[in-house]
Order: sequence, then C-alpha cells, then structure tokens
Amino acid sequence: MSRWVAAKTAALALFVLLSWPAADASAESYRQSPALDENVASGKLPPVQDRLPDSPRVITIAGEGRAVGHYGGNLRILRGSAKDVRHMVVFGYARLVGYTEDFDLVPDLLAGIEIEEGRIFTLRLRPGHRWSDGHPFTSEDFRYFWQDIALDEKLSPLGPDNRLLVDGERPKVEVLDETTVRYSWSRTNPFFLPALAGAAPLYIYRPAHYLRQFHAKYNNLDELNKRAKKAGQRNWAALHHRRDRQYRNDNPEMPTLQPWVNTTRAPSERFVFRRNPYYHRVDQKGQQLPYLDQVTVYIAANSIIPAKAGAGDADLQARALRFDNYTFLKKSEKQHGYLVRLWRTAKGSQVALFPNLNAQDPGWRALFRDVRFRRALSLAINRHEINQVVYFGLGIEGANAPLPRSPLHRDKYTDAWAKYDVDTANALLDKMGLVQRDDRGVRLMADGRPLEIIVETAGESTEQSDVLELIRDSWSEVGVKLFTKPSQRQVFRNRIFAGDTLMSVWSGFENGLPTADMSPEELAPTNQMQLQWSKWGQHYQSSGRAGEPPDLPEAIELSQLDKAWRFAPDREERERIWHRMLEIYTDQVYSIGIISGVLQPVVVNVGLRNVPEKGIYNWDPGAFFGMYRPDTFWFEKKAEQSGDGDRIELRQRRHASAVR
Repeated sequence: MSRWVAAKTAALALFVLLSWPAADASAESYRQSPALDENVASGKLPPVQDRLPDSPRVITIAGEGRAVGHYGGNLRILRGSAKDVRHMVVFGYARLVGYTEDFDLVPDLLAGIEIEEGRIFTLRLRPGHRWSDGHPFTSEDFRYFWQDIALDEKLSPLGPDNRLLVDGERPKVEVLDETTVRYSWSRTNPFFLPALAGAAPLYIYRPAHYLRQFHAKYNNLDELNKRAKKAGQRNWAALHHRRDRQYRNDNPEMPTLQPWVNTTRAPSERFVFRRNPYYHRVDQKGQQLPYLDQVTVYIAANSIIPAKAGAGDADLQARALRFDNYTFLKKSEKQHGYLVRLWRTAKGSQVALFPNLNAQDPGWRALFRDVRFRRALSLAINRHEINQVVYFGLGIEGANAPLPRSPLHRDKYTDAWAKYDVDTANALLDKMGLVQRDDRGVRLMADGRPLEIIVETAGESTEQSDVLELIRDSWSEVGVKLFTKPSQRQVFRNRIFAGDTLMSVWSGFENGLPTADMSPEELAPTNQMQLQWSKWGQHYQSSGRAGEPPDLPEAIELSQLDKAWRFAPDREERERIWHRMLEIYTDQVYSIGIISGVLQPVVVNVGLRNVPEKGIYNWDPGAFFGMYRPDTFWFEKKAEQSGDGDRIELRQRRHASAVR
C-alpha cells in the first residue's frame, strides 16, 4: 500500500512525487463487494488481491461527516440526453493524475511521476494494474496511443492533440519498460499535468489489446474495411474512431479504468453502470472501491429534471438544477427523502456579457473596440438589483474575475468598472460623441442607427433571460436599448464565429479559482470558443491558418504575456504575469461580469453518505463531483432516524427490484 507526496526543490527545477508504505491495509486484508463473491467462487473472477495492483491507491476517508463505508446500492442520476453518459467519466474521475479538494495535483492511476526542469515527465504505472476486462494496463497502452493513433495519418490527420505540443513541438515519447513511460520536450510544458487531470482529460493511453482488432497495422486491410462497411462506417479508420471514444463512454465493449463500467448501448432511456472489479483504489481498511455496486443514468428532458429530482427520482443531482429551483426542491425534502445542499459555483461570473470585438458590422465593431463603450455598458448594470431579485442577495457582485478563495483574487479586479454608476456611464458615452437620441431617448450611432444591442443566447437558460430583463431596464437609463435573441446552441456559436453576433451571454471564466501555476489562457485570445474575440482565438488555435490576428495593443500584450507565462522560470514570475494580465483584462472590460459565487442546489438522498455538506461545483478543475471521489459515496443500510430509514430501505428494495 502507498501514499503519495509532492516534493519540490527550491528552484522548482525538479518536482517528484514519492511514495511510502501506508498502514491499515495489506494484501491479506483486502476485501471486495459481496456482489462479486459468486463470480469469484465460480472462477469467473480472480480473488480481490489478484485483481488489485500490487500497490493500489489508498484513499483515506476522514473529515467531518465522512466515514469508511460499506458496499451495495444503486445510485440514480438524471441526465438530459443519451450523449451525457460521458458525464460518468467526469463523475468517476479516475485520471493519471487528479486534483484533490485543495486543487493540488497527485498521482491516481499512476504510481508516481517525476518532473525534471518542467519539461521531462517520467510516468510510473502501478505494477499489476488491470483494465476492467482483466487485461494488464501497461506501457504498451501508451505506446499504442502514440505510435498507432497520434502519429497515424489516417487516425490523426492533423497530428497529435494540440495539448501535446509546445510551440508546435511534439513530445519525445519513450517506453522505458513495462511500467515506465517518459514524455519530454525541449522547453517547459506547464499544460501537461492539468490536461491529464481535466474533467475531459487528455488521454495518452488506449486499451491496445482491444483496439488492435480495428487497426489496419494489425489486420488485413480489405477484410477490415469490409468489417467497417458492415458496421456502417466508411473505412477502417472511421470504425477505429467509433470504437475508441473513451470520454464519450458510448461503447460498452471498450475496457475502462473508471470505477463503473457502462453496460448499455444507445439508444436507451436508462443506462446501467456496474462496478469495475479491477478498480485500482481501496480505502484505508483495504476495502476495494467503489462502495456503490451500480449507478443508473436515467434520461429525461432538462426542463423536467428539477421536477423529477423534487419527486425523489434522483439520489444525487445537480445537473440541470438552478438556484431558482431551490425553494421548490426544499419544500419536498421530507416527503421524498432527500436533502438540498447549496454549493458555491466557481466560475469567474455566473452570467457574463461578451461584446463581439470581431463583429462584421464596421459600426458596431468600432464601438465595441472603444474601451469607453465597454466600460459604460458595465457601469450601467445594477448588479445589486440582479443579485437581490435573481439570487436572493447571496451572490458576489462584480466583474468577471478570480473569486475570493483564489490566491490571485484582488478586490480591484472584482470592482473594476462594476459599480452601478449611471452618471459616469452617460458621461463616457457623451465623450464618445453618442449624444444624439431618437424620440424614444435611445442614443444614435455615428451613422444614425439607434443603439439597439441584440444579445444572443443559446436559449437554454431562464436564468440568463431573467438577468437580461433587468439589464434591459438599467441600460435604458443611459440610452441603450437591449433585445434578446435565443437560438439553438450550435447556431448560436456559428453566428459568433462568423461575426454576425453583436453581443452574447454565457458564463464567465471557467476557472474562478486559479493559482499562479494554472494557465492564464482564458485571459488571452487563445480559443475560438472565447465569445468576445472568437476570430482571434481561431487564429491562435490554427497557428495563423484561419481567423484574424489580434490588432488591439492590449489584446496583443495579453497574448505575449500568456506565452511568457508558459516559459516563466519560477512561481514568482508566473504570479507577476497573472496579475499583469488580470489588470489589463479587467480594466479593458473584455467581458462584462455580473454575479459570481452563485449557489448550486445539490439534491442528495438522505441515506447517501460522504457527499460533502459544503463543496465547490465546478467543471475544471474539479469535475463537479469528481474531486470529491464518488467511488467513496455509500448508502447506509439503516438510517438512524426510523422514518428516514424505512423510506430509504423501501427505496433501495424498489431499486433492487427494478435492476432485477
């Protein structure tokens, strides 16, 4: 057994994850779920000590409200479509390295990792680790990914994933032995470990023993293409790709390293995930995780998920629940045997406006590129009113910026141009020459058109609609008219990419809890999905082959600083760069944040244990529930309170009956 600790040299030139023996568990004391006893007795499965790695990862379960659990139970969750079975990969959160609840990175699937000079990464696997079908998980699975997928022109026509490139340089990949793989670059790569730990992770391994049957290198090409046509795919590469979608989680035949294994093919309205008998984690008493025997994903329209959760149809639910559902959900707690907890979200802003600096319309483009216009629009938003009306005064009013829990938080970033000040907003607009108004009091642009801003939405959130309605009222005070235009999400994005959208609404920074060692790329034009400058982001992503290069001085400086951060020699320099980027971004108001730290309702069955009372609900880092290790959640068989206990036991019997 082993625990893992990070050790750094003072200069951070070498970063090594080490291990030492852990107490309370040994191979002789390993235990398994009774659900597996029959298969072990019949010889279908080896004994538990032969299914675990030689040194499993030990999860020490401790802290207020948490306890070592026992086995059994079926956890029900609700999702909006069949493609959302991918969330079980997020939920399971088995990663080569993963985040702790303090957002530290530690080995998980890996036994350890050594990092030299920030550019050489030696990955050490756990001897004896196996895929869910019992086949060994070894360096061959890494070799197969690199040589037979990433470098194969048929499977990867654009080359390796961009997250594996450092200024266009591919890594040197070495297979040192059966349990050791090395990735190295000539320059530092601070993105590598966070990518491996992501909610939608960078996969640098594959189940080679399974996928070889679909690869032309290992099979007769003609026969393989015939198999592909029979399966409805155009050729062998398409067939391989269709079978090799670890994150999508839609191929029940594909082995996994996650705690639960999908057993259901789409289409279906009910997907059953059963425990992985070869899962690599144990608790401190040697009990193989997960505790829960099964997770069942029920498909329901997002619009009815709050009602179904309120009727007791889910044991753990946050997806598709909004803060304005809280009162309704709270009323049904006792009747349907669940509790409603409120976790803080961790986006830079729950709702943010994105003026399109790449708008095709030359008049609007000129306005949005004038910082006075962006500042005026921000100052003309009554955030306090929005907080009180929509969020019961529980949110944090301010710009799109790091939250108070982040070490990079500064009040000046949150407050930048975010105080409700109609007089200053009007003065800024007057100085821009926007002094003429029509008979409605709406200001006129230089070409005579009224200042009527159409804010486009993906049409998925009544919360956004409520916020925009209040902004409409406050903007009218400065002579700006706001209209909203909902559309389907892909149409919404495509219009922004084309420059047809003037302004859009979405959430703010994905990670509102950054540290200096996390990438500041959200502050610079680095991604087409950045709604305020998608063409600049596309230019970066395509290495100049598409989109437009940034042409505003401050945006250019942000791009330069983002690049400098990647090669910064130490944490102090990375922190300096972060603060300079935050100063520019918030002062320039490239996105208009409104409210952050909004509370997320989390519905939890009264009998489900080890779900934190308070938590952070965030996509990346965090993977929503993932970093709280759902493999350690468990149902108590008898609740201490008799009424709740009777209800829980009845519900569990009903679940068991449904499964049978």
